[in-house]
Amino acid sequence: MDTRDSNVLLPRESGKLIANNSKDVKIHPEGVDKIANHMYECAKKNTYNLQSWRTEHELNPQSQDESALDWVFVADTLNFSFWSDDESQKYRIKFNGKEYTGYWSWCAALNRALKNDVNITNANFYANITEKKLAEILKSDSDTPIPLLEERVAVLREAGKVLLEKYEGKFLNCVKACNKSAQSLLQLVVRDFPSYRDEADYQGKRVSFYKRAQILVADIWACFEGKSYGEFHDIDTITMFADYRIPQALYHFGALSYSEELMKYLKAG
Repeated sequence: MDTRDSNVLLPRESGKLIANNSKDVKIHPEGVDKIANHMYECAKKNTYNLQSWRTEHELNPQSQDESALDWVFVADTLNFSFWSDDESQKYRIKFNGKEYTGYWSWCAALNRALKNDVNITNANFYANITEKKLAEILKSDSDTPIPLLEERVAVLREAGKVLLEKYEGKFLNCVKACNKSAQSLLQLVVRDFPSYRDEADYQGKRVSFYKRAQILVADIWACFEGKSYGEFHDIDTITMFADYRIPQALYHFGALSYSEELMKYLKAG
């Protein structure tokens, strides 16, 4: 089931095009080998595996049912922009005796809402959520509110309305429609949920990152440990996500280098 715009290059194709034409970023094979060997050693020691998604992150769903699927969809739908202009003034959530920042602060707020019987993972609820209600759900335990509240309201409403109009209000039906294909699910998500459609024009081509869409597929796969709703016969077609930490790691291992001009720009913030 190919549901995407055939004129848009997928992330892997986009990466190849951009890497081959980039003037400010270079890839160094020796650095790639270095990080690949490091990852191989971690794999041999079983440092991280599918079970780690649950066991190492207490805020992730501990069940493997439809409620977990709904949680993952809502969590990844609002998984963007947790930056603060002042690093000492971060959005923070206290939950079950711990304090969280960044993405995990959102997960903590989500779990706090569920614990307080707020039906935040139900499309019927969030399709019509008000800004006041979402602000209440995301209320910070610091003086810094969550960034982009208006945008989060719009994105959440949009996602809920798509589910209600096309999928009987259930994200489960999106997963079922893809017949255990990670690529089909990716394509369905970017087609039907505009907020997941991160694309741009580059040298006359339409390229894509699909950061959150790929994270969504991978989170489902990890949550269900490659079984049940997370069974995908082509999970290996999903690429590394365009997360800001990844280029930092690749630079650290010497897999990437930046032009002097770009480095000055990055250091200037």
